[in-house]
Amino acid sequence: MVINRPPMGWNSWNTFGEDINEKVVMETADFIVENGFKEAGYEYVIIDDCWSLRERNEKGELVPDPVKFPHGMKYVSDYVHSKGLKFGMYSCAGTMTCAGYPSSYDHEFVDAKCFAEWGVDYLKYDFCFRPTTTYGHILYKRMALALANCGRDIVFAACSWGAENTKKWIKETGAHTWRSTGDINDSWQSVKMLAQDQLKVMEYNGQGCFNDMDMLIVGMNGKGNVALTGCTVEEYKTHFAFWAMMGSPLIIGCDLRSADEDSLKILKNKALIDIDQDEAYRQPFVLNAFRDFKNENDPLYEDEQLEIPVLARFLSNGDIAIGLFNFSDSDRNISATMDSLGIGECTGKTIEMTDAWTGETVRPVNATIRKNVAAHSCVVYRAKVVDL
Repeated sequence: MVINRPPMGWNSWNTFGEDINEKVVMETADFIVENGFKEAGYEYVIIDDCWSLRERNEKGELVPDPVKFPHGMKYVSDYVHSKGLKFGMYSCAGTMTCAGYPSSYDHEFVDAKCFAEWGVDYLKYDFCFRPTTTYGHILYKRMALALANCGRDIVFAACSWGAENTKKWIKETGAHTWRSTGDINDSWQSVKMLAQDQLKVMEYNGQGCFNDMDMLIVGMNGKGNVALTGCTVEEYKTHFAFWAMMGSPLIIGCDLRSADEDSLKILKNKALIDIDQDEAYRQPFVLNAFRDFKNENDPLYEDEQLEIPVLARFLSNGDIAIGLFNFSDSDRNISATMDSLGIGECTGKTIEMTDAWTGETVRPVNATIRKNVAAHSCVVYRAKVVDL
């Protein structure tokens, strides 16, 4: 199985944690279809940790908790599929899941067969309680082979948080996505930390095995399983825009049924979703890196280019996505030259930039992209190459 775009969908963990049940899953599937999220591209409904009993049955199989899922997992899967959506589940490469439930270590082929019988389309595979006697890359290869031979196409979402130098070996396993960051929580500091960490590994991104920056916190507003301080609307916009510029999977983590209108608008921003889902899936690059910000010996490492990065991605139709991000705590004038895009004045060309949030169209002045960006905010453009 090959996937050509980062997955989009919803996952239960950020908001519900252990309090997941079939009613939440089915009502969320209803909401996705009835409120335009399916049309926007969100297709996976994913149950995270805490869905099973604490022990396997006499056949060595995982058993859905009959209180949380009284009709069984196939029933929930069939319901999700009846809505034209896809169904996702969770397991772990260690002896237990992160929340202490039975995991898939030494049961990979048994579990993959079970997932296929239930109609699973997506498996998030975590990395807690890994035996120190076995390398992580072996454990992910085991499950990848089990899924590839289970008789059903299942997206394999490897969730090793970048541990054990994941970036060096994850594509060997056949995983379709890999968690390139630690866990997110509902706070600006978490968004900023994960975004800046991603700048250091973005060259390992690529079509077929997408860097996953963890699930979205847009709309949580300080409520739920990973809630802390919450974020402002502008901070949520910056979070969503950065994930889209990086081509990360867009997996919603809030309770959509009670999310506010600002959050719903952010999550359905078509201009940003189109950038995230661009079929060419070329990796982004930094426009304002006048020093080698990936070199830990450079004196400006983790300075300007991590505080106010200007990113660009060449899109499939010749357009260019350009993002100006201000992770600092004060308003900043952020700029980049046209030369850094490969469009000097000698080419006779410039760009016409359309703001992904406002729809306003502007052009660079004096061959320079320049904008005052408020603290914790961003400006993202979709630019067309035009004559001077």
